[in-house]
Amino acid sequence: MPVVLRIGPYVFFFYSQENNEPPHIHVRREKKKAKFWLEPVELHSAAGFPAFELNRLAELVEENRKLFLEAWNDYFIS
Repeated sequence: MPVVLRIGPYVFFFYSQENNEPPHIHVRREKKKAKFWLEPVELHSAAGFPAFELNRLAELVEENRKLFLEAWNDYFIS
C-alpha cells in the first residue's frame, strides 16, 4: 500500500495491485475512507465521511492531483 501523502489526519494512498483501474487515490482517516478518480477528480466511493469533509477532501485531491498522478504513473507504468 504505497502512501503518497499525509495531510493532518488524512492518509492518501493506493493499493499496489490496482493498475487494472483508472488512476485514483484512496483517503483514510481513522475508520473513514474515500476513493477519488483523478482524471477528472471525482468522488467514486466513500464510507463514514460527512459531506462537508468529502468536499474538503475533493479540494485536497484537486490541489495534489499532479503529485498523485505522478506517483501512480511512477508505480504502475515505470
